[in-house]
Amino acid sequence: MVAKEGARVIELENIEHQKVHGRTTGERSPLTLFWTGSGVEWNVRGSELWIEAEAAYDQYEPWISILVNGEWVSRQMVTAGRHWICVFRGMNAEVAKNVRIVKDVQAMSGDSACRLQLHAVKTDGDFLPVEDKPYRIEFIGDSITSGEGVIGAKAEEDWIPMWFSAVQNYAALTAGALDADYRILSQSGWGVLTSWDNNPNANLPRYYEQICGLLTGEKNRELGALEPNDFAAWQPDAVVINLGTNDGGAFHSPAWTDEATGETHKQRLNEDGSFNREDLKAFEAAVERFLVKLRACNPKAQLVWVYGMLGLPMMPAIYRAVDAYRANSGDRKVSVFQLPNTTEETVGSRSHPGALAHERAARDLTGYLKELLPPVTVKG
Repeated sequence: MVAKEGARVIELENIEHQKVHGRTTGERSPLTLFWTGSGVEWNVRGSELWIEAEAAYDQYEPWISILVNGEWVSRQMVTAGRHWICVFRGMNAEVAKNVRIVKDVQAMSGDSACRLQLHAVKTDGDFLPVEDKPYRIEFIGDSITSGEGVIGAKAEEDWIPMWFSAVQNYAALTAGALDADYRILSQSGWGVLTSWDNNPNANLPRYYEQICGLLTGEKNRELGALEPNDFAAWQPDAVVINLGTNDGGAFHSPAWTDEATGETHKQRLNEDGSFNREDLKAFEAAVERFLVKLRACNPKAQLVWVYGMLGLPMMPAIYRAVDAYRANSGDRKVSVFQLPNTTEETVGSRSHPGALAHERAARDLTGYLKELLPPVTVKG
């Protein structure tokens, strides 16, 4: 590391003014970034800023993006070990810069060694207060919400962290358009009842009440990933749920077998290719149960179930489940919104929605959420 003379090292726990994004523990020495889109934000008045990051992994390395004054200026892999990374240098020392360090890659349930932590900064400047945004939005989803496929050529098919983006995905873009702070809980291949390959353990509702309970391994347990989430500390104005795509895919995938018990699980198709009604009802019941859990954890939030960027096969079942929840609970702050389908022009890598698809989805969703969110109170 070559930093400006006079720059000083400050541990994160000693920075008075900073905003931490994403679910995590109260530990700041170091700060562990679990979910996609998680990170840290500062207003820095100085000419230079470095961050000290630490990464570990067996298969899937973390990536980060750096935003300065709201603009995406850098993206890079964080290789294993502890490193100093330059955020900016040579800037006007008298002008405050808003800086965000964003974890681009989802929590990797398939790699128990994968982790990303921030230890300290090195700067010649000072940290100024970071104001909260007028809204808070939580996004829950699968690979689409993880931003898989946003980066990379259409020909790319390797399942690697390089093709994920937490900056260009619809969640970040929607939050930006609404001037909202946001959190993302997402996992590629997972659903509300089962994963794409019929694994009933790979569903987001099972782990929703933990900080990041889908992670495995003793190290993640030590870091607090399995601890209960403190919902009182961060209450959203809206929860956007984008699940169902993988549940639909499960109907067309082979049965999943539990290696420990030998039990199998399969979402079945009828002989004519339609969905088995009994299995479809199990999906609808899972949607309704998740809405009950979401309302218990987020008593005042708008609950918006969104779907459609990779087809609409589960949309009738989603509508039925949401209608059943509304009828049984009397809850009127819950709705369904259809996102625009991905086309040949908007597809990205790995046959997933590309940047153009996410931009279009964000525009549509932003317009819808504006109708639901309370008006911003002007400070005076």
